[in-house]
Amino acid sequence: MPFTFKLPRIPGLPTTATAPFCPSEVAGSVDVPAGASVWQKLKIYIGPGLLVSIGYMDPGNWATSIQAGSQFGYQLLFVVMLSSLSAIVLQCLCARLGIATGKDLAVHSREHYPPAVGRGMWVLAELSIIACDLAEVLGCALAFHLLLGVSLPVGVMLTALDTLIVLGLKGRGFRQVEAIILGLVITIAVCLLAQLAFVKADWQAVAAGFVPSLQAISGREPLYLAIGIIGATVMPHNLYLHSSIVQTRAVRRDAPSLADAVRYTRIDTIVSLMIAMVLNAAILILAASAFHQSGNTQVAELDEAYHLLDPITGSAAAAVLFGVGLFAAGQSSTFTGTIAGQVIMEGFLKLKIPCWQRRVITRGLALVPALIGVLTLGPHSVGKLLVASQVVLSLQLPFAMYPLIRLTSRRDLMGDLANPWWVAGVAWILFAAISAANVWLVVQVFAGD
Repeated sequence: MPFTFKLPRIPGLPTTATAPFCPSEVAGSVDVPAGASVWQKLKIYIGPGLLVSIGYMDPGNWATSIQAGSQFGYQLLFVVMLSSLSAIVLQCLCARLGIATGKDLAVHSREHYPPAVGRGMWVLAELSIIACDLAEVLGCALAFHLLLGVSLPVGVMLTALDTLIVLGLKGRGFRQVEAIILGLVITIAVCLLAQLAFVKADWQAVAAGFVPSLQAISGREPLYLAIGIIGATVMPHNLYLHSSIVQTRAVRRDAPSLADAVRYTRIDTIVSLMIAMVLNAAILILAASAFHQSGNTQVAELDEAYHLLDPITGSAAAAVLFGVGLFAAGQSSTFTGTIAGQVIMEGFLKLKIPCWQRRVITRGLALVPALIGVLTLGPHSVGKLLVASQVVLSLQLPFAMYPLIRLTSRRDLMGDLANPWWVAGVAWILFAAISAANVWLVVQVFAGD
């Protein structure tokens, strides 16, 4: 069971049993005491970055990193690093947009683009949530299969029960959800770091793997995995989510208060996503050390990884930790997917429904393709389906990045919190690089090269 911790109470935010946990339903004004220390301010603003970061550790990340480490050793570690740094830049822009304007990215997209464009963006955002939830379903189903011995189809059906978790949180404060997420992150971290203790990593090769190399991704297979890692790291719906949940720390609208909120939210985002980067790198290092170095270079399925860990590491605990960590990763993403879906639906459509109903809709849409996939492709198809779902996320990412960069660069909208020229430049370079990589992959797939 994951550990849970009680985060510091935020003045102005409801914490009683009558408080809902969806961000759009939580309003308050953070009252920073005069002369508050840096630590006191951090305690107030910490949380949204942590909630967003959990989406960067979902089963899709596990699948892409396990396959990348198995096939190519430590060579694609630089993709994990650059993807994480890109995520930090984009999530900081999201937080800045929400704080400066008091509106999230979905609302701005509806207000600043023609209705037809807005509806198209909504469809793409919903598809990204379904693709992400598909990864959660497959990951948790596989964890049930490995830990409990049930069949994969039964495991898929068991994932429907996570709606009860959301129902159980009805009436809880948003701060309590963040505390649960912290516990799940710690659970994942303990499991991964403990597994690394069972393998002998080549740390010199690890360091070399963080050096960017175009040659390492010149082929279709490594490029496909690299794009999968990008999609698993920088998730489109997380951009909508972050711009909304920072508003649970509603601040005074004067310039110093807004600047202070941006500053401390940036710290929260950077620290949280750096933790996610370390954990994602740990998954790839584990696969490279346990499988690639032992000659098992074709481990593309998570169940293969689970069963191979025992004989390779010489410890049954390694496989159990793998299963527990995978389950925690899948369950933690349940929260972000549900809340992101709520934000997107309200922002684009002005349609507000209870979080548990949103969860039923999202999970129902993900269960069908998951069942079809495991029934038609067999029990050893989960890894391929997970990687494919992450590539789908990457293909949709530019459609969320473009309005985000445009909006946060507008001084008439953002005021003094508009992007400096160099930040806008970095963001546009990321947009061009990710779009080019997606086009390159599509061309290679259709060319059959």
